[in-house]
Amino acid sequence: MPFTLTVNGTPHEVDLPGTVPLLWVLRDALNLTGTKYGCGVASCGACTVHIDGEAVRSCQLALEDVDGAVLTIEGLGTPDRLHRLQKAWVEYQVPQCGYCQSGQIMQAAALLDENPSPTEEEIDAAMAGNLCRCGTYDRIKSAIRSVAEGV
Repeated sequence: MPFTLTVNGTPHEVDLPGTVPLLWVLRDALNLTGTKYGCGVASCGACTVHIDGEAVRSCQLALEDVDGAVLTIEGLGTPDRLHRLQKAWVEYQVPQCGYCQSGQIMQAAALLDENPSPTEEEIDAAMAGNLCRCGTYDRIKSAIRSVAEGV
């Protein structure tokens, strides 16, 4: 049975089993490869996307359970008009390998949409589940703070 879902403002019909994780729908069926596979058990955050503004781990969300509009890193900003967090990521030279960064940015965007002026503790709590093997946590926090402070 085909499923219809809206991704980055565009409706898509996919004819896949409902048990397929959203991550693989995005990457394999819709060719939106900015969302990364990290651990497959929702522990690392590399697969973070938004559903109706809420950050979710797409590796553990079945297609049949998607209830709302999906936003991926490709829909957050465009090469011509980067999202303010994407600009901060560049300015603060956040990524080293860059693999986790789309998930980090999507988690940070959800935080700032919900709380435009988070405290250090709120940033730490919101970002705690997003892992970075390169250890750029200080730069990640600096980039988020700069956006929150309007720097």
